[in-house]
Amino acid sequence: MIFVRKRSAILGFHLIRKLCVAAIASLVSPQAGAEDDLMKAARGTFKSIPSVVPAVKDNPVTHEKVELGKILFFDPRMSASGIISCNTCHNLGTGGVDAGPTSIGHGWQLGSRRAPTVYNAVFNVAQFWDGRAPDLKAQAKGPVQASVEMNATPEHVINTLTSMSDYVVMFKKAFPNEASPVTFDNFTRAIEAFEAILITPAAPFDQYLEGDPNALSDRQKAGLKLFMETGCSSCHNGINVGGQDYFPFGAVERPSTSLLPAADKGRFAVTKVPSDEYVFRAAPLRNVALRPPYFHSGQVWSLKQAVGVMAEVQLGAKLSEKEENDIVAFLNSLTGQLPKIEYPILPTRTDTTPLPSTGK
Repeated sequence: MIFVRKRSAILGFHLIRKLCVAAIASLVSPQAGAEDDLMKAARGTFKSIPSVVPAVKDNPVTHEKVELGKILFFDPRMSASGIISCNTCHNLGTGGVDAGPTSIGHGWQLGSRRAPTVYNAVFNVAQFWDGRAPDLKAQAKGPVQASVEMNATPEHVINTLTSMSDYVVMFKKAFPNEASPVTFDNFTRAIEAFEAILITPAAPFDQYLEGDPNALSDRQKAGLKLFMETGCSSCHNGINVGGQDYFPFGAVERPSTSLLPAADKGRFAVTKVPSDEYVFRAAPLRNVALRPPYFHSGQVWSLKQAVGVMAEVQLGAKLSEKEENDIVAFLNSLTGQLPKIEYPILPTRTDTTPLPSTGK
């Protein structure tokens, strides 16, 4: 009898436990299901940034090449004036961009567009707002030679590099299989290799995509859901949350001329196709909270305002203040771990190093 009573008690305990578990499951499963659905939808739309440096087409990334590229990235003597480096407009301490709406170049000239960030640029489909450079090494050739930017020439760059023996040695180490490695093409390959390591993994959003439901706050999850449901993710998707395709700025409603200057017709200048007028590459949104002002014209200083503008002119939607705040909260979750870059000591100039020129 004692055995029967104990067995009945044990069975009763297990029955009560199962009923409790079932009751709890019935209470939490709708929320858990919604969480799972949101994460699944996000994984189908976005990709996390890898923690390893991606491969670069036709340019193996080596330690020697990266170290050389880092020094070149910070060396202002590549410019005609001797005061403008890659880092001037793509400041690694301020989100990979400079401080103003458009960059200041040679002779205090103002550029026509906001400098794109160099962080995670390796993941973009192409470089520049209009996509005129297919990769980072092609992009590196542009600013050096642009009269409104660094105002130099390939000859100036090569003469500067060969005038300093430290550079000659570094080029030989970075390109060991070449008899004469100090070339303008190798100059851009080294910069591309350095820029390829400028990735920012481990953002809260990356951790969420990798399975941690607690990596995002409730407000950030609400913003993510809204970001996808309102259609933001139709342009801003993939690994860089943008940067993968081209779209007209003002798909529903034309922005003001301060945001969309009439003279800058975007991708049309590259393709000459009428339908590409005022078409631009979708801005990659990784680390977007670090780099105001926004848009190719650099005229909006508030991320919340930028969200509101995009909702109206691209989607024809008027967001509430709460909705804007939720999306901004989500965008803040895209800020990753920036690589620690130590400012390099540059090779010392010699008597044969070209002198700086601030004149035209």
